[in-house]
Amino acid sequence: MSSARFVRPARTTDVDTVVDIQVASWRAVYGSLLPDEVAGALGGEEARQRFREQWTTALESPPTSKHRLVVATDEVDGVRTVTGFAAFGPAGDPDLWPATDAEVFALHVDPGKAREGHGSRLVNACVDHLVEDGFGTVHVWVPEDDNALRSFFEASGWRADGARREIDLGRLLPMVRLHASISR
Repeated sequence: MSSARFVRPARTTDVDTVVDIQVASWRAVYGSLLPDEVAGALGGEEARQRFREQWTTALESPPTSKHRLVVATDEVDGVRTVTGFAAFGPAGDPDLWPATDAEVFALHVDPGKAREGHGSRLVNACVDHLVEDGFGTVHVWVPEDDNALRSFFEASGWRADGARREIDLGRLLPMVRLHASISR
């Protein structure tokens, strides 16, 4: 791995790139699981503007001091680029305790940079921050059906904790919650 690859706090100047990565990643990971009209609307200007506002707010006015947005970077031929991002903080599910349970709300890597270690670096950075903030368990929601995101987390030792939900995207998308214990 290049020493030019690292994870840092996101900046407002990263927001457009974060949105680009989010849209591309959702299409790559969730594409076959989404209705055609939802997949088509993901990259539209209305959706992109909502995503920009969401990530700008996350950076400028996070709900707590323990909510974070970080980006993975890489340098190629002297040019540094953002290759992925992760958002995480106290868990919001009613069956979890936000003082000790954390959640990875989003983890996306540019599909053209997948399988280069960026996702692993992002997860490790999330865990490092969360342990420092006193959390003991971290959770993430992933599609129930076989997909790259679920496989990535399970290969890293995360396991289903029995929680399920469905997201209505014009058709129901079953989701499962994975978790991992974290500590110093």
